Amino acid sequence: MGSNIPERRWPTTFATNELTLQREFLTFLRITAASKVAGLDPAQGALAPIPTSPVVSAMGVLKHLTAVERYWISIIGGGSDLPELWGEDADASWKFGPDETPSSVIADYQAEWERSDRALAGRGPDEPTAVADDKTIRWILTHVIQETARHVGHLDFLRELADGTKGE
Repeated sequence: MGSNIPERRWPTTFATNELTLQREFLTFLRITAASKVAGLDPAQGALAPIPTSPVVSAMGVLKHLTAVERYWISIIGGGSDLPELWGEDADASWKFGPDETPSSVIADYQAEWERSDRALAGRGPDEPTAVADDKTIRWILTHVIQETARHVGHLDFLRELADGTKGE
């Protein structure tokens, strides 16, 4: 694990506060995702070994998760005036520039966590999203949790294919 990635901690098992539990699970998954990319060199991080999914690489997954958090939590949930990171084509959030490295992509993802946390500060699970929508903060967080968990599964395989590392 990279030295700037926090230690993973399982969420509270005797949970009595839904929003706290959701945030703890999201944090756990965020750290897991970043840990899967930490320590890869740029070639390993850019490796897209699935022929039918040529944009799916470890760095691409983190770039996509950064875009997911930006859009759903900061913009829709919190109403932040930030640019979307989706881009013009459907695969734009999965792509990275030649100067990006696993470390820089991790740092960008971690910076987005902070934006997300600020965007939802003081918001309750039953509150509607800041952008007029039919969703609540609860829905936004649950959606981002499932999206992150799904992509952590992809990162398990991508990391193993990149350097043989296995583990949760």
